[in-house]
Amino acid sequence: MSTDVYPTCPPAELEARLRLHSLPEIGPRRFQTLLAAFGKASSALAAPASAWRSLGVPAASSDARRSPEVRIAATAAMAWLERPAQHLLMWDDPRYPALLAQIPDAPPLLFVAGDPSLMETPQLALVGSRRATPPALDTAAAFSRCLAKAGFTITSGLALGIDGAAHRAAMDAGGRTIAVLGSGLQKLYPQRHRELARQIAERGCAVVSDYPLDAGPMPANFPRRNRIISGLSLGVLVVEAGLASGSLITARLAAEQGREVYAIPGSIHHPGSKGCHQLIRDGALLVENVQQILDTLRGWQNLPPAPAPAPAAAATAAAADPLLMLLHAAPLTSEGLALSSGRALSEVLASLSELEIDGKVSCEAGRWFARSG
Repeated sequence: MSTDVYPTCPPAELEARLRLHSLPEIGPRRFQTLLAAFGKASSALAAPASAWRSLGVPAASSDARRSPEVRIAATAAMAWLERPAQHLLMWDDPRYPALLAQIPDAPPLLFVAGDPSLMETPQLALVGSRRATPPALDTAAAFSRCLAKAGFTITSGLALGIDGAAHRAAMDAGGRTIAVLGSGLQKLYPQRHRELARQIAERGCAVVSDYPLDAGPMPANFPRRNRIISGLSLGVLVVEAGLASGSLITARLAAEQGREVYAIPGSIHHPGSKGCHQLIRDGALLVENVQQILDTLRGWQNLPPAPAPAPAAAATAAAADPLLMLLHAAPLTSEGLALSSGRALSEVLASLSELEIDGKVSCEAGRWFARSG
């Protein structure tokens, strides 16, 4: 057994924890209850059924302890952990993310494909609709790129729509991203993002799940998954979401966990904006540009330096940017820039976000200004 799994956990105890974790109806709280009562997972598995009943653990959990399926699943997980770039973080592991450990139902085990050290980096969650509009996808990508360049790891749920756009844009910017699944790592969902998940793991980022490796994507898994997305992050940005969107669950959990909640407004006529508008009414910060997010997190320390272009390349890009040329002539609104440049408003907003994070432009009273120097 690789010492990278957890050096102070003997293989027999590790195998017992994996068995305990894969039992039916054993969630994070029951897992911790059993360990608190018996001291070790191996002792819990050996305890009489009456002791489990006295702790309120369902009979189905106790009866499954010695089933061949549970033993086979634990053995398979041990073999999975022997492979390169496949890890397990446990709640008492020094590498376990400190922010996540603060939430009431922190997962006792986290399977990680990729780089587990990213779990301790400063993160911002970016979530939204699976059926996002093209402008919302552009906005999500622009915010993700800028936040990644500012040094934040972008955390999301690998879902179609906004999640996928956020993951891809962070990697395209040379940044880092974490995908949190609502299924086991060997039952990846959605299948359409299998290649994206592979890229995330292989590019030094991370794909994460607190479910057993072979757990399927049951509907009830995703709200539970969302608490990890918010729990890992300093804040949650919702780009586009209807009133029934799971993104609102992530935002609510973030607020309960004491995290920042940000929402981007949209058209009053579009159903996909109603969730964001509800969040804003409930106290989320209305966000129109990246700087508004960065301003609320100015006290956060230890951000790694953002990747910077070579000075000559940066100067050439600035000189050639048509939006900067227009703004050097006169301040303009976003709509005015779209009209003057002949570009779609969504493209203009995406470009402005990147120019803003690079310190090239600023927004005051609804108008954009080119910054000198």
